[in-house]
Amino acid sequence: MNTTKDSQYHPDGGARPAVLEEVRPANMPRRPIVENQRTFTWITQKVCGIVEGRAPLWWWVAFVISSMVASFTVMGLVYLTATGVGVWGLSHPVFWGWAIINFVFWIGIGHAGTLISAILCLLKQKWRTSINRAAEAMTIFAVMCAGIFPLFHVGRVWFAWWLFPLPTSNAIWPNFRSPLEWDVFAVSTYGTVSALFWYMGMIPDLATLRDRVRSVYEKRLEQAKSGFQRTFETAYYQFRKYFYGILAMGWRGSNRHWSNYEMAYLLLAGLSTPLVLSVHTIVSFDFAVANLPGWHTTIFPPYFVAGAIFSGFGMVLTLMLPLRSLFGLQDLITQYHIDCMCKICLATGSMVGYAYAMEFFIAWYGANPYEGFAFVNRAFGQYAWAYWIMITCNVISPQFFWFAAARRNLILVWILSIFINVGMWFERFVITVSSLANDFLPANWNYYSPTIIDIFTFAGTFGIFGFFFLLFIRFLPLLAFAEIKAVTPQADPHHHPENGNDDGHK
Repeated sequence: MNTTKDSQYHPDGGARPAVLEEVRPANMPRRPIVENQRTFTWITQKVCGIVEGRAPLWWWVAFVISSMVASFTVMGLVYLTATGVGVWGLSHPVFWGWAIINFVFWIGIGHAGTLISAILCLLKQKWRTSINRAAEAMTIFAVMCAGIFPLFHVGRVWFAWWLFPLPTSNAIWPNFRSPLEWDVFAVSTYGTVSALFWYMGMIPDLATLRDRVRSVYEKRLEQAKSGFQRTFETAYYQFRKYFYGILAMGWRGSNRHWSNYEMAYLLLAGLSTPLVLSVHTIVSFDFAVANLPGWHTTIFPPYFVAGAIFSGFGMVLTLMLPLRSLFGLQDLITQYHIDCMCKICLATGSMVGYAYAMEFFIAWYGANPYEGFAFVNRAFGQYAWAYWIMITCNVISPQFFWFAAARRNLILVWILSIFINVGMWFERFVITVSSLANDFLPANWNYYSPTIIDIFTFAGTFGIFGFFFLLFIRFLPLLAFAEIKAVTPQADPHHHPENGNDDGHK
């Protein structure tokens, strides 16, 4: 039987209609994770060069400023310990002020690291490889900043170890029914697993830096112009040799090492995934289990988790966009990465906006006059200015990310990412203070204002965060270049370069 070019026969001998030949899905090209077909050698040199080169001037300026700002927190905590928690401006009925606000704010900042590393790893999202290392570091430093506030809020900080279930001769045990006690276990577990995950992923990259120490030393020794510089380079070489040698843990890149590494990484990803949901859920219980209008609601756990992811990705954008320009990482952190992060901010910001609306609906539908007053008072009462700043930053500003032109405008994206974190801080302020300041008895009502100690202690935590993040940039690989190489086309054994050149495998 004759066939035409517009028809095709099935195995049973029947002809396939020609119109079906015209209905074929289009092959949409995937946007590259690494642009300009960069080789393995280029990726290694680019990322390692950040650590191996001399610190630029801007790094020293930022490091000095961060150290000075961090001293605000140190001085504030010393003064608080010597004087008492009253210096924080806490008064009846607002006994939770900036301390709990800042604690929840910093825990939220740290959520993006685990989400990018764990959940996106399990979902096999390859674009995470360029930003996961910095996000994981951000998580650890944010948890460190968060832990400061509840630790010193206990007043007698030297008794803070009572929060842990350690056997004592006095039989002093914490109250396990308190959500503040749940925070101790949730946050400490989260910080420990996040640190393990961060370090585990760095081992192959640390081994690469270890293997390059000698060649970098010889190159820098040739450039030394004085005896002091040569002495310094020799001492610095000894430090780097042992520093990276110990941290690399004898990594040789063998098949057995890679097999064990990938299995351990997958197990940690699976272990970390529930923590993304559980940590901020437990933090939300600090408020939700209290019988107080504006707090006692079941919407808090998903609402807090969405807000934490929202603020976490906002901070990732705030940090990575300047570093992308300063270190020339446009081929590794591409517009595709920025688009993905902006879309996640848009999605989670919309969830947060929906939660804001549902709070008013639940208050109306529940017909509880105290609950209804709490939310009307938030929007139109004495803290209305904070509420509308929160709405503007968290609900309105992310809507710009619907537009591709806005996502391509990196200055606008960076400004909006700052707005996101400002709005998320005000969200915690509105939730905490507005409900406490106006409780059941009008005779108890009061207007909460922070003291200068509150302000300087909180501002100093940004210096602490910046101090550790700058050290991370200087001594550890900013990007997970071993993982980035694995998602490039030349990592595929069936990849055939168009020009027949195999330089990509070097």
